[in-house]
Amino acid sequence: MTAAKHSIKRSLVFFLVPDFTMVAFATAIEPLRIANRMLGYEGYRWRLASGDGRPVRASNQVECAVDTSLEEERRKMAGPDRPSMVIVCSGVNVEGYQNRSVFGWLREEYNRGVAIGGLCTGAHVLAAAGLLANRRCAIHWENLPGFSENFPKANVFADLFEVDHNIYTCAGGTAALDMMLKLIGDDFGDHVVNSVCEQLLTDRVRSPTDRQRLPLRARLGVQNSKVLSIIELMEANLAEPLSLIQIADHVGLSRRQIERLFRTEMGRSPARYYLEIRLDRARHLLVQSAMPVVEVAVACGFVSASHFSKCYRELYARSPQQERLDRKHLIAA
Repeated sequence: MTAAKHSIKRSLVFFLVPDFTMVAFATAIEPLRIANRMLGYEGYRWRLASGDGRPVRASNQVECAVDTSLEEERRKMAGPDRPSMVIVCSGVNVEGYQNRSVFGWLREEYNRGVAIGGLCTGAHVLAAAGLLANRRCAIHWENLPGFSENFPKANVFADLFEVDHNIYTCAGGTAALDMMLKLIGDDFGDHVVNSVCEQLLTDRVRSPTDRQRLPLRARLGVQNSKVLSIIELMEANLAEPLSLIQIADHVGLSRRQIERLFRTEMGRSPARYYLEIRLDRARHLLVQSAMPVVEVAVACGFVSASHFSKCYRELYARSPQQERLDRKHLIAA
C-alpha cells in the first residue's frame, strides 16, 4: 500500500518545559518513529513547541530546538494543523514553573477534545493548569510527596503511567515508553507494539501498575523478610509513627529481637532508621512544596517544629529553612 491511502492516526505536540528530562522525552518520541517505520507510512506526526519558540535546555544541559511557539499553537487550535494530543515534557525544578498562558492553553485544548499528556513531572504542570482534580495520575516517586501536598484533589499513584478521561501521565524515565506502547496498541493493535518492542530490544510491555522503584530487597540489599516487613510498616506510617511495641506486635517479634535485627542488618537502631526515613520525606516536602516548616514537621510525625529542626540539622548539617533557601537559589540560577 502507498502512504497516500492512509491517514495520520495522531498529530502530537510535545511541549518542552525548561529542565525537561531527556530520557523520558526520547522514550516517548522514539516509539512513534519506529511505529511509522513498521507501518510503512506516517501514522504519527509530531512537532516540538516551547513557550517562546526558542530552544529549550534539558536537565542534562542538552539544548533542543523546537518547531513552534505557544502563540503559534494557539493560532492552530481551530485550523487543520490542530493536534489530537499535547504532551508536556518536564523534569527537575518543575515546582517553580508558573506560566498562566501555558496553563490556559492546555485547558482550552483539553476542552476542545484534545488528549493531554505529561511525562516525568508533567503531572505537576497539568495539575497547576487545573486538569487533574479528581483524576488518576502518575508522577515520579521522588516528586510524589510534594505533589500530594500541593494538589490534594488529584488522585496520584506511584504507578508507571495512568490514563483517565483523555489525560495521560507517566512517571518518567522508561515509563514513558510503556505509556506510548499503550497508545500505539490502542491505535494499531498488539502486532505493531510487538514489532516496536523488537526494534527497541525490550522483551515485554509493563503494566501501568508495575512498581516504579526497585523492591525493598534489591534497593536496600536486605534479605531478612522480618526486617523488610518492619521497614514497609515504617514507610506506610510516617505522619503518625508507630511505637516499637506496635511494630513488634505487627511482626510477631520482641522489641529486643527487632533491635538486634536492625543492628545486624541495617547498622543502626530501628528508631534511628525510622527517624531517617521521616527526615528524608521531610526533605522532599521542603524542596517540592511551599508548606510551612511547622506543617512539614507535622506531616512527618514530629511533635514540634523545634524538635524537627534539631533532628534535621543533625542529619543534614543545615536547618530546614536553609534547605529551602538553597533550593530556591538553585532554581533561580
